[in-house]
Amino acid sequence: MPYLIFITFVWALSFNLIGEFIAGRVDSDFAVLTRVVLAGAAFLPFIRWRGVPAPLLWGTVAAGALQFGVTYLCLYRSYGYLTVPEVLLFTIFTPVYVTLLDDLLARRFNPWASVAALVAVGGALIIRYGGLSGHFLTGFFLLQLANLTFAAGQVGYRQVVARYPSPWPAYRTFGFFFLGALAVALPSFLIFGNPAKLPATGLQWGVLAFMGLGASALGFYFWNKGACQVDAGTLGIMNNMHIPAGLALSLLVWRHETDLARLLAGGAVMGAALVLNGWARRRQAARGKGLWVAGA
Repeated sequence: MPYLIFITFVWALSFNLIGEFIAGRVDSDFAVLTRVVLAGAAFLPFIRWRGVPAPLLWGTVAAGALQFGVTYLCLYRSYGYLTVPEVLLFTIFTPVYVTLLDDLLARRFNPWASVAALVAVGGALIIRYGGLSGHFLTGFFLLQLANLTFAAGQVGYRQVVARYPSPWPAYRTFGFFFLGALAVALPSFLIFGNPAKLPATGLQWGVLAFMGLGASALGFYFWNKGACQVDAGTLGIMNNMHIPAGLALSLLVWRHETDLARLLAGGAVMGAALVLNGWARRRQAARGKGLWVAGA
């Protein structure tokens, strides 16, 4: 639990730092690539190169490509269309996606999860009702792709680790996670990156260093470690705790102007979607069909 609480605040701070100092100022592909390289470098000395089962190795690589690579390329781009509070709120969909993907892999269907997803979409519409535009919708769908790949990476990694347990500590194989992310981030920068928008100040470089070593290297490792130490209900709750923490920072520290009433109303509807999703999960668990919900 302490790992989850600590990383919750680290990631809440990260959302705001990206919006304040990186998004629109530093090339998004370069920012993601920098995070991947720094995080990978932190784990490089610990990687065990021999004797790792191929499914565990390549499963971890695939999880990194999805959960970090694709997710963060989409996340950074979404800041060009959404405010920091909107980005934070729209990450609330991730646990619903995890539930749906878990159902898919287990070859079962929980209709209540789909209903919960539709309710959450309604909450998003409340926040921007009357102000929807192609600009907003582009950011919204970019973030949903990020949520989906983040969820897919988590579900896949948990299944791989469960099926192919390692005799070594997790940090000896977790470096492959960042190799997978690099396989996505490097080509994306080479193809779409803008060398004219590299970091121009020491502050921007400092933020990227914190993102790479703190939010990425320690963040992903500690979150997965903490996820193995708590029950599914606690993990589901912690999955979205970065949202109120991040919103509090956005509104109180950076004084972002927003329609607070609409934000709270839409957030309440999205919260109701999570309650509905949790109720459905517990209902299925009582029937012997337990669901696992991961953090974001």
